[in-house]
Amino acid sequence: MANHEDRETPLARGKRAATAGILVNTALSVLKLVAGVAGHAYALVADAIESLADVVSSSIVLRGLQVAGRDPDEQHPFGYGKAEALAGAAVALMLLGAAVGIAIEAVREIRTPHHAPAWWTLLVLVVVIAIKALLSRRVGAVGSEIGSTAVRTDAEHHFSDALTSAAAFIGISIAVVKGPGWESADDWAALAASAVIAVNAVRLIQPAVADLMDRSPEQDLVAGIRATASGVEGVLAIEKLAVRRVGLGYHAVVHVQADPRMSLHDAHELGATVTRAIHSRVPKMQTVIVHMEPYDGST
Repeated sequence: MANHEDRETPLARGKRAATAGILVNTALSVLKLVAGVAGHAYALVADAIESLADVVSSSIVLRGLQVAGRDPDEQHPFGYGKAEALAGAAVALMLLGAAVGIAIEAVREIRTPHHAPAWWTLLVLVVVIAIKALLSRRVGAVGSEIGSTAVRTDAEHHFSDALTSAAAFIGISIAVVKGPGWESADDWAALAASAVIAVNAVRLIQPAVADLMDRSPEQDLVAGIRATASGVEGVLAIEKLAVRRVGLGYHAVVHVQADPRMSLHDAHELGATVTRAIHSRVPKMQTVIVHMEPYDGST
């Protein structure tokens, strides 16, 4: 018997992952902010800011998936799929902004004398790291399974939060163990974490921009589509094949060469057969446009 996840659509799974991120990060951001202020640990406060950014980013991903799931209409005949890539790009930019903000505040705290962080903030961080690592892995798995750039980016945002927490744990541990003179160790940890977050942000924005620019998907997918179309009886050659990713699916345009003596009706039927074969090969294929052309023997 199929389980609940098997019955869920990819869009529904993506929405559920984004919703889980919103709920978990809301709770963690409050916990870290209170602990950071009470325990004099700026690295923990910076971590709370990162979690608040995660709440906003997961909300953007959720909204992006909702818009991407709309059916095509007169104003958007090709659908709303690119809203998903837009959400991914927005989340990556937010991640970069959070990194810059954390770095600025960390430098300010390093230059300002302050109390050493309390030892018990380490216990808070252990809990946070465990939760965020688990959340990142689960959301990332969903993103990979449904092929969502935005959900994968959201998972990386969760992982960056776990990195920030790990850096805070190291910094606070040094400050607690070393004692007076090492109060800013957690601030240096926050600064180091901001650099890691910035690198991740730049890396994450690349696939989102690629989707927005209609870059061809992985070559194995394109080669498989070409082989499927070429294998249809009556197809003599594939002159052109263009595939692009839109949201959680793909769109393809294929130029099929066939016997020039074929009737218009038979050519139409052959095109329909090619379309069905491609849809069968790639379940996430949303539209296939087939152009029928006479075979000239040059391809």
